[in-house]
Amino acid sequence: MELKNRSAFHEYYFEDTYIAGMVLVGTEVKAIRNGKVSFNDAYCVFDKGELYVKSMHISEYAFGTTQRHEPTQERKLLLHKKELRKLESKIKEKGYTIVPLKIFFTEKNIAKMEIGLGKGKKIYDKRESIKKRDVERDIKRFIK
Repeated sequence: MELKNRSAFHEYYFEDTYIAGMVLVGTEVKAIRNGKVSFNDAYCVFDKGELYVKSMHISEYAFGTTQRHEPTQERKLLLHKKELRKLESKIKEKGYTIVPLKIFFTEKNIAKMEIGLGKGKKIYDKRESIKKRDVERDIKRFIK
């Protein structure tokens, strides 16, 4: 199962993508498996050399016991130190941001998040990408 952040590709140009592990509680993993995640407005920030994802909403698991999780809490992302240093130096440049792109499970059933280092698009760039997408859709219709 794979959950994608579709609005991120509309809002940003992405230079690099990284696969990061996430520190989660058991009920969060079960909620992600059910697809109860909203990360359209989520973003990543650095705090004391560690990367956290903010404003990602994982709904409470309906069949959870007394150990429930907070839906909008910060969640730590796990990357190698070399990757963290590289990302932190890029973030200090103007206009760069780290955005969650998708959440998926590996073969070993470990939850991972793909994050992207991107720059924001201008309004005219967004219009151009919409026009390009519409032309490609029309070509595919014509070919069929």
